[in-house]
Amino acid sequence: MKSLRRYALVLTRDAAAADDLVQETLTRAIARADTWQPGSDLRPWLFRIMHNAHVSDLRRARTRNDAAPDLPRPVTPETQHDRVELRQVLEALDSLPEAQRTPIVLIALREMSYAEAAHVLGVPLGTFMSRLGRGREALRRLVGGRCASARKNGLPSGKTRKEGRP
Repeated sequence: MKSLRRYALVLTRDAAAADDLVQETLTRAIARADTWQPGSDLRPWLFRIMHNAHVSDLRRARTRNDAAPDLPRPVTPETQHDRVELRQVLEALDSLPEAQRTPIVLIALREMSYAEAAHVLGVPLGTFMSRLGRGREALRRLVGGRCASARKNGLPSGKTRKEGRP
């Protein structure tokens, strides 16, 4: 183990990355134990596995870096606050009655039109719109008036702070 760790430190020049490489090496060695020849020296076999794992990691990192300029950038970076708000909204959505939750999910997450969603639920469009409105209002109350505060901040109705950011 000490020899593997020293070699990993030489390859990666980072203690945490070296520990990860040693773990990956041992994981691969255990998974491929049937390829080791009993009676042969175990060290060269483990070092070869480590070297190949390191080269694979370097290739993977190079591929990611080469592809990075072509990938779209996120509109806004996700923050801890955003995660907490999302969790609160999802918990509030789960607490709604099914008749109010389903219309919101069909419109917001499935991106259906009002007519399509009403058809899926097998209810008239007016009934669907009523359930959707009651569900949205209940969700606003449960989340603590987030939409009302968005309107105070000058955002259009139905827009969240994240959508309203430049």
